[in-house]
Amino acid sequence: MNFFERQRQVRRLSTRLVLLFVLAVIGIVVVVNVAAIFAFNATAADPGQLAGFVAMVTVATVAAIGLAALVRTLALRGGGGKVARELGGVPVPPDTTDPELRRLRNVVEEMALASGVPVPEVYVLPEETAINAFAAGWGPSDAAVAVTRGALQRLNRDELQGVIAHEFAHVVNGDMRLNIRLMGLLFGILFLTVIGRGLSRSGLISGGNRQRGNSGGGANPLLLVGLALLVAGYVGVLAGRLIQASVSRQREYLADASAVQYTRQTRGIAGALKKIGGLSDGSELRSPKRDEVGHMLFGEAARTSWFATHPPLADRIRALEPSFDPAELQRLSRQWAAAPPSGRQEDVALGLAPSAPPQPAPGQTPPDQVAPGRAAGAGATGGVRPDASPLPVAGTRVRVAPTEVLGRVAAPTENAYQHAAALLDQIPAPLLDRARDRDTAVPLLLGLLISAEPQVRQHQHAALAQQHGRELADTALGQAQALTGLHPMLVLPLAELTFPALRSRPAPELESTVAAVFTLIHADGAINVSEYCLSRLMLAEIQESLRPDSRWRTDRRTLTDARSAAGFLLATLAQVGHAEPADAQRAFQAGIDILLPGTTWAYAPPDNGVLALESAWPVLDGLRPADKERLVAAVVAVISHDQMMTVAEIELLRTICGLLHCPLPPMVGAGIG
Repeated sequence: MNFFERQRQVRRLSTRLVLLFVLAVIGIVVVVNVAAIFAFNATAADPGQLAGFVAMVTVATVAAIGLAALVRTLALRGGGGKVARELGGVPVPPDTTDPELRRLRNVVEEMALASGVPVPEVYVLPEETAINAFAAGWGPSDAAVAVTRGALQRLNRDELQGVIAHEFAHVVNGDMRLNIRLMGLLFGILFLTVIGRGLSRSGLISGGNRQRGNSGGGANPLLLVGLALLVAGYVGVLAGRLIQASVSRQREYLADASAVQYTRQTRGIAGALKKIGGLSDGSELRSPKRDEVGHMLFGEAARTSWFATHPPLADRIRALEPSFDPAELQRLSRQWAAAPPSGRQEDVALGLAPSAPPQPAPGQTPPDQVAPGRAAGAGATGGVRPDASPLPVAGTRVRVAPTEVLGRVAAPTENAYQHAAALLDQIPAPLLDRARDRDTAVPLLLGLLISAEPQVRQHQHAALAQQHGRELADTALGQAQALTGLHPMLVLPLAELTFPALRSRPAPELESTVAAVFTLIHADGAINVSEYCLSRLMLAEIQESLRPDSRWRTDRRTLTDARSAAGFLLATLAQVGHAEPADAQRAFQAGIDILLPGTTWAYAPPDNGVLALESAWPVLDGLRPADKERLVAAVVAVISHDQMMTVAEIELLRTICGLLHCPLPPMVGAGIG
């Protein structure tokens, strides 16, 4: 199942979620109506009055559920970080000296770059001693990954990598959006329990007063309604567990399989699952909100067999290791009861970390605990690791087929993961530090987006100075000059590394950053297509982190709807990639043959060049999964008309795929070429 088929599956799950929610609401409405009829003795009313009473109760119940779900969903517009903080999550600082937290940040950064998505915010749940983790957010641009303190202490690096890979599978597969919607809907159907408790208490109090006052008269209706709402609320709890189990169980198997695909080994994620089964804390969380987020966690949030949100632990392990015997968990439990495992000690024993971590130089990031021969990277050593493979020169040409690229979308391999670590190794330490620092991330990002052409660079500097102040313009220009000669394969990873620092800035400052990026794009319209697409990608990601798109359906358009936008994109790529008009025409037609087979389309590149694409991206990004798959294949066909691509063209392709929310992992050095 490729990325686009998984997107179609998520669409089907969203439809199922709505249907299950509607059925749950109907069941709750029936319970409330029956209780209300008896509580207020409405059975004695004539049919017309009874129908009006039922309609009134139904409207009130549905309104309460709907309003509660809406309010909760709006409260989650803060993105994945909001969910993590609600569960007691604490952000992991970029300059942490804690070796466990440094290891976590390094693993998350490497996995993000290998997956082709922005680096998410990283949180730790310091009060949770069990092994668990989750990824939350409306999309990759506002995602957060959180792990428990127990996971950091008990898991070795391979196991932690497996857990993080599992969570990144949820990020790239689109599961997070479904999860966060489910949180809002569950709150709505559980809200009646809160009302019921309040009415029950009020009914007991007023009922006691009535008896003391000897005022007589039957059962207190408030008490009856409150009890009915409690019953309805527990019907909602039952329905909520059923819904969680329905939409999450198969996705957990898929995420486990994706984690193996990402890391190319089963011992990591299987080892983490075994530790959950063998340790007394398991994966159980203490947070009172655990039921609300149970469907998005790596492991079961509570020790229960009733409508579990996850498949049985033994079944998940057996899917990864067919020869696994569940009795092994009992043996491990006895072993670990006497001597609980330590992830850091296991790293040393497995050769994943030195016995004594090297001390960083003043002002440098402390290194991850990694094996000798795999240095922590430039951020730790201040230079390129000795065994790092040199990056290919920008003009290197590699053979690439459209079908091969489609198979790579949102499907990083072990090579991609190792390649991402190598990319981090080869980014100079000062640049890594600036990317991770909230005070220097914005100037660095703007510097990355400033054109390499001197005349265009001058126009951009003047426009920045005029609209945003000379200080910012000069600082960004200084960063651009320091970035001169940066390998094209390091530009996109370095830009993505700035994201956690950017998201930590206040919203008004991010709005100002959006305006500055927009200024760079439109300074004089002369930036080349690679610079434009990178600027547009960063602009889109910042805007999405500010205003996450919480709509239920965002992929409704067909290729017929997007015909003009797709034509602009293919014609622009054909024009910039081919000096001869005849070659450009043939490349354009190669893309059209994939996009709309049997169609002859006049090649007419837009007069205003890349800026013609400004109105095209929202249309193209809204394509249905099957149509977007064809569009990506057509883009590949145009760029690689001769079945060959340069390194720079591959990085352009990755940027365009990012704009279309089809994350493409690094390719050159990761199994292609």
